[in-house]
Amino acid sequence: MSQVLIIGADTALEQQFARATDGDLVQLTVEHLDVHGGLLARMEEAGFPNVVVLGSDVALERALELAQAVDLSRPATSVVIVARADADLWVTAMRAGVRDVLAPDAGLPEVTAVLERADERAQTRLQATLQETSRVPDHRLIVVASPKGGVGKTTVSTNLSVGLAQSGLGSTVLVDLDMQFGDVASALALAPDYTLPDTVHGAASTDPLVLKTFLSRHPSGLYVVAGSDSPASGDAVSAEQVARLLETLSHEFRHVVVDTAPGLSDHTLVALERATDLVLMSSMDVPGVRGLRKELDVLRELDLVPDQLHLLLNMSDPAGGLSLADVEKAVGAPLDVVLPRNSAVTLSTNTGVPLLQESNRDPVSRGLRQLLGRFLPATEERATGLLGRLPFRAGSR
Repeated sequence: MSQVLIIGADTALEQQFARATDGDLVQLTVEHLDVHGGLLARMEEAGFPNVVVLGSDVALERALELAQAVDLSRPATSVVIVARADADLWVTAMRAGVRDVLAPDAGLPEVTAVLERADERAQTRLQATLQETSRVPDHRLIVVASPKGGVGKTTVSTNLSVGLAQSGLGSTVLVDLDMQFGDVASALALAPDYTLPDTVHGAASTDPLVLKTFLSRHPSGLYVVAGSDSPASGDAVSAEQVARLLETLSHEFRHVVVDTAPGLSDHTLVALERATDLVLMSSMDVPGVRGLRKELDVLRELDLVPDQLHLLLNMSDPAGGLSLADVEKAVGAPLDVVLPRNSAVTLSTNTGVPLLQESNRDPVSRGLRQLLGRFLPATEERATGLLGRLPFRAGSR
């Protein structure tokens, strides 16, 4: 049974924990929290117990703050607070990293159940740690990038994500990594309660269960990490925090799609370091195509081109003075998917309904299904009929 550090609880509850642990219990008063080093120092002195109980003598707001600190520094330790719980408190406590809420008059059965759950979590974390190095990843982390803005990157990201979510091949999450002007939520007609900065701070940054409560849900089944609600809050998110978020999501979701800001920011680079796939795209104009070639050259120099590279040309228009052959010659590689200029995209953007959310038969939808097919097993492509015939040829790699 778990060793327990209990602080600020009444005598009756301390006795219940003493009985449940056969005396393997460290009992302290609230005043010990003010001694040098605070709770974390008291935990170290107690030999890092599996369970920390913050009794009713500890003010609730302070208990939640302490739970968050423990969750960040010692995630294997289960923090229990003593309070009369309601639904709102449970949600607040979970987001702060609290593992259980125990009533002040809890009896031996309730105390024993708390300790058993703590033991189960400790064992689960141990097994996860042992398997981590040998785990063969079955996920795909797909980065959608472009050297400049206005090329339809968010349109491609949202449609690809919705298509993957509807494919039935596993859960999918879309991360809006445009720190200043991300508009994934708008493109999906979502009104998120939480945004990217919320997911990289506090308990959400260390506990996948808490993190999922911060994600928005789309009718297609897609999960979304919405972009920052202001440039200032987005700038406060570090590349290291993004890296940790993507690693957590990669363990929890089969497909992680990342919609990036134009260019090569630090946030985009850390995403590329972990990517299995890169959808690198441009519009059909001279500045865009030249930028695509430059960005591809830089990524090759940095050894940041994943094994699976998908070159996409958007808003193709024969009347623009460039041919597909011209574009491929300038880029130095064949194009994998070509999407034509079409008014259906404008309507989709303005209504917040991705083309692949419905059974559209326009040329752009067929092209997006071609892109989606590159991420599905061949048998699945044939069974679902997801691959449409493109109005332009698509190169193969």
